[in-house]
Amino acid sequence: MHRILRITLDDALPVLAAGRAKAEEIGVRQTLCVCDDGGNLIALHRLPGARLTGVEISIAKAFTAAGHERATHLFNEPPNGPALPGNEAFGISHMLPGKFATFVGGFPLVVDGQIVGGVGISGGNGEQDKAVGAAMLAEFDAVVAAAAH
Repeated sequence: MHRILRITLDDALPVLAAGRAKAEEIGVRQTLCVCDDGGNLIALHRLPGARLTGVEISIAKAFTAAGHERATHLFNEPPNGPALPGNEAFGISHMLPGKFATFVGGFPLVVDGQIVGGVGISGGNGEQDKAVGAAMLAEFDAVVAAAAH
């Protein structure tokens, strides 16, 4: 028997709020996404002035992080990133066109070693997307810890 954990909208909303606060603190207009373990959209927030393209990009990043159980930037991180030319997953982004992102801004949500979803951040440079992602992950950990008590 396998116990399955599910992320809900109530779990996602504080995660989005933390991401928004960090994005505003560092002065970047981003789109933030939270998906469940199946890569299905739970919640999305496009900050005022964020690019339109960020909506689909943030969804793809969250989908990829949840579905492939790793941060998206790890696919192309030298020297062993699996999606780099010559490595075993080179071309993987072509398997699910428009849904599979292999660049910075997607992070899995993990509870007790189980992937329960992913977050996607789009609109900043890599370091900005990572900073906002870190704030979202920290808030998710706080939500999980509060639920355990």
